[in-house]
Amino acid sequence: MKKQFLSILLPLLAGAGAQAQNPFITNQFTADPSARVFNNRVYVYPSHDIKCGPGQGRPNWFCMEDYHVFSSDNLTDWTDHGVIVSQDKTNWTAPTAYSMWAPDCVYRNGKYYFYFPAPAKDTTKGRGFSIGVAIADKPEGPFTPQPEPMANVRGIDPNVFIDKDGQAYMYWAQGNLYMAKLKENMLELDGEPVVIANMPTQGLKEGPWLFERGGKYYLTYPHVRNKTESLEYAMGNTPMGPFTVTGVIMDESPTGCWTNHQSIMEYNKQWYLFYHNNDLSPRFDKNRSIRIDSLFFEPDGTIRKVIPTLRGAGLTKATNPIQIDRYSHISPGGASIAFLDTTNTFGGWKTVFQNTDGWVQYNSVDFGSQPLKTLQARVVSATGATLQVRLNSVKGPVVAEVPVKSGNQWQVVTAPVKGKPAGVQNLVVTLKGQGSCEVDWLQLAL
Repeated sequence: MKKQFLSILLPLLAGAGAQAQNPFITNQFTADPSARVFNNRVYVYPSHDIKCGPGQGRPNWFCMEDYHVFSSDNLTDWTDHGVIVSQDKTNWTAPTAYSMWAPDCVYRNGKYYFYFPAPAKDTTKGRGFSIGVAIADKPEGPFTPQPEPMANVRGIDPNVFIDKDGQAYMYWAQGNLYMAKLKENMLELDGEPVVIANMPTQGLKEGPWLFERGGKYYLTYPHVRNKTESLEYAMGNTPMGPFTVTGVIMDESPTGCWTNHQSIMEYNKQWYLFYHNNDLSPRFDKNRSIRIDSLFFEPDGTIRKVIPTLRGAGLTKATNPIQIDRYSHISPGGASIAFLDTTNTFGGWKTVFQNTDGWVQYNSVDFGSQPLKTLQARVVSATGATLQVRLNSVKGPVVAEVPVKSGNQWQVVTAPVKGKPAGVQNLVVTLKGQGSCEVDWLQLAL
């Protein structure tokens, strides 16, 4: 029965692909997340990295052939609504370019407008990227691409902002950052493109994303100041500036991921930064994964720098698998994180406890109000060990002690829950006594 249980459960866990932790999509590569709130639900429109095969775009470069959309009402459980636009089903795009880069989506007059850059198959009007629009009645589609790209727009990374007075604007990148008003039909520019002034003159700039808060307009963008992209912003009093370069939202990636790409939105009175890193592809940063972290403002309206976390945002139900490798805090020694399978990074990570000095803390677990009776853990230990789970600190109340028999195979072990944990609390996991142990996930049950 245990083998049968494992054979059913493990594929479900590996294929879920949508979690509360960073990265929050783990069954495919995703990048450049544009996050929007529609009907009190968060929709994320990322680009979709794939591993290039023969004849698929430029070797050892970005390779993207379509777009998915993901949604959530709690920033924890994400639904993949599938492909919404692809290069081989759009009239004007080059069907073998594999360069469908960063998109955006907005709502206007009962329709959803999805903006996406791609090389056109008709190069008589010039090479490089054009920007197309696909239209839908629902935020998840189905989307119908317009037969031709937008006129008088050349570049990448479209972002559309609709101001409180109803005027729509579009921002994009092509060496410089550009902006223009949009006509009411959302398909045409209302005037000539304008180069956004006062931006940094050195280093690559791309991915503009504009939002408004408290009457101030924030123009955010990735910028290569050194070797890789940091996320920066400028502030102005109108959607078209003038803007003043103000600060850094996120420093360069500590893993050396060359790109980053952001969107910022407010949901249930909290602001969030969506971005990407190369978590699932540490040796090839053209395959990226999208992340989310909370964002805060200082009293003067400036943005507090975001320190990227593995924990991400949202609550994790105690009765769902808890991936403690996406920790909030980790001990200086005695604990580490590794891939479960280096040949299949989509399988996720494990936490390795080498000794009793090691611990990990995983924040914001919702225990609910009903008594929880058991805790399960998927574990393996060559030496045999006892896994200890506490609340809030390494000296907090013990939730469970999980005895792990020695062996070389993963096993799911069940232990009784001690006390009556309830509400939202943090978990701290460590070892009791001697030995070592590897942990895939924890899960509590009623």
